[in-house]
Amino acid sequence: MHDLAARLRGLPPSLGPVRLIGVDGHAGSGKSTFAGRLAAALGGAPVLHLDDIASHEQLFAWTDRLMTQVIEPLGRGETARYAPYDWTARAFDPPRPLPPAPVVVIEGVGAGRRALRPHLALLVWMELPREQSWARGRLRDGDEQREFWDGWVRAEHAHFATDPSRPRADLLVRQTPEGYEMLAGPPTTPGPDQEVTHRDGPSAMW
Repeated sequence: MHDLAARLRGLPPSLGPVRLIGVDGHAGSGKSTFAGRLAAALGGAPVLHLDDIASHEQLFAWTDRLMTQVIEPLGRGETARYAPYDWTARAFDPPRPLPPAPVVVIEGVGAGRRALRPHLALLVWMELPREQSWARGRLRDGDEQREFWDGWVRAEHAHFATDPSRPRADLLVRQTPEGYEMLAGPPTTPGPDQEVTHRDGPSAMW
């Protein structure tokens, strides 16, 4: 993780003075944990969770809000201010600052969407199949969120069907018992949920 952090610091800025790092993957694939560990290895880099940008009414239709509240200010070298969504109260909280740090991590389903990719210095995909990811997420959230998860699965499937991130990823990350395995992104353009195999998968360590 510290080697990756050092490499990220050496990348050219991608959004004003910021190196914006996207961490995408299916819900339940471990994006938040990985992003938190990466941010710590970067010395406390800011992390924007897309769960704060999405809402019940706009599970994926949040691009305009993200651009206005976050991307545009960071691109000008200014502190961004975004209103995080409270999933319990179903309302947006007061604005929260996001400084234009040398490296900013944005994590969540859709972090590698088409509209964001031009602003990313690097796109990470958490390499865990969707069914396994969703099972982990359902287990984490419990039965009280079953109805929400049913709707989420449909929405996520539709999103990646029209705007897949994995084929555009620079780095594929698999969680292992010892930590993380990091591999170069796909050399071809497979479907959004195509399994990585020894035959068609990434062949080089990033």
